[in-house]
Amino acid sequence: MEASNDTQPSGFLLLGFSDQDPQIYPLLFGLFLSMYLITVLGNLLIVLAIMADPRLHTPMYFFLCNLSWVDVGFTSTTVPNMLLNLHTHSRTISHAGCLAQMFFLLLFSGLDIFLLTVMAYDRYAAICHPLHYAALVSPGLCVRLVLGCWITSVLNSSLHTCLVLRLAWCAHLEIRHFFCELNQVVQHACSSTFLNDLAIYVTALLLAVAPFAGIIYSYCKIVAAIWKISSAQGKRKAFSTCASHLSVVSLFYGTLLGVYLSSAVAQDPRATAMASLMYTVVTPMLNPFIYSLRNQDLKKALGILFWRVTGREAAAPSG
Repeated sequence: MEASNDTQPSGFLLLGFSDQDPQIYPLLFGLFLSMYLITVLGNLLIVLAIMADPRLHTPMYFFLCNLSWVDVGFTSTTVPNMLLNLHTHSRTISHAGCLAQMFFLLLFSGLDIFLLTVMAYDRYAAICHPLHYAALVSPGLCVRLVLGCWITSVLNSSLHTCLVLRLAWCAHLEIRHFFCELNQVVQHACSSTFLNDLAIYVTALLLAVAPFAGIIYSYCKIVAAIWKISSAQGKRKAFSTCASHLSVVSLFYGTLLGVYLSSAVAQDPRATAMASLMYTVVTPMLNPFIYSLRNQDLKKALGILFWRVTGREAAAPSG
């Protein structure tokens, strides 16, 4: 590829929709707009319901509230620009816009991983050490854990963005993707990407694989603790408290694994782009449904919120 004279190009071409007939762009626009509105509305309802119901002012729902905010930011990083490109039939994104999008993608994906890990610890403490739960997951610790998630994610995003800034670019910057993903951007550099590749592998090991191992360890302990419960009803009640989180973890890491396999095994940029849409668009949309449909306390809180918004007095919640 021919090297560009300017190390900072004017922009990139996002070719994720290039294989699609422009006549179906309005249909795709309506589909992604609907998914985006559902994601934002669903996650904001979760946040408002938790804030409105004092019974949900617990560590588990504090982490869930933060996860919902992160999911709104995650999908807002990619979908609005996709909608703009579909509406204007434009495929360009500025150099600064691409780097900003890459930074926030790394930020919010990292926050998703860390918050899911912290939530696994919360469930471990609640089920395996119920008598010491208040001490193990104190309000002060919850705040410090979330703050640590933010600091680590910002540092990780800043590291990768700074390493990308030092690269020299080739003349033809066509990315066969819907948005500026780190791996796709680095592949189009004409200078050495050794440091970038090293940082990607090291941070993936430390900030993705290690948290996943922590989640697996937590659930091994949780399963062992549930197995020791004598009554079937007690087992069902204990498992129900972590079923929603386990579903979200499976969905998130399942789609991440799909992205990795499609890029490493299939070597098909199109397959990688489609798999990336799953964890950036579909997963944040499904999370509110997973938590609300499987959680009776959250259902009641949403009902209370509905009655308050409609100006009626809610009946006193049972239990």
